[in-house]
Amino acid sequence: QLQASGGGLVQAGGSLRLSCAAAGRTSDAYYMGWFRQTPGKEREFVAVISWIGGRTSYSDSVKGRFTLSRDNAKNMVYLQMNSLKPEDTAVYYCAAGQRYGRRLDDYEYWGQGTQVTVSS
Repeated sequence: QLQASGGGLVQAGGSLRLSCAAAGRTSDAYYMGWFRQTPGKEREFVAVISWIGGRTSYSDSVKGRFTLSRDNAKNMVYLQMNSLKPEDTAVYYCAAGQRYGRRLDDYEYWGQGTQVTVSS
């Protein structure tokens, strides 16, 4: 099970921190990813982190603004989002999988999503 939280409404230029709690079988996955989706569009990759070593990768659209971290002891992953833009508005999903990837099918488990709205 994955539980995402931390979404909300923020002005452009502001910050939010999303959290994802991994439990059960999902905590055995090697990688945790974040994706986002807006109405009418496909879910798109945002960032991924490895539980071991903390290796990260980001999409070009968020690189330099978003930072992904993890707390292995708590089975928690955090997505710190700074310098938010209106185009970052989306439902954000955390996911867990066995591959360090950017594709939806790289991940076996998905959280329920949390809404992020950035006003201009």
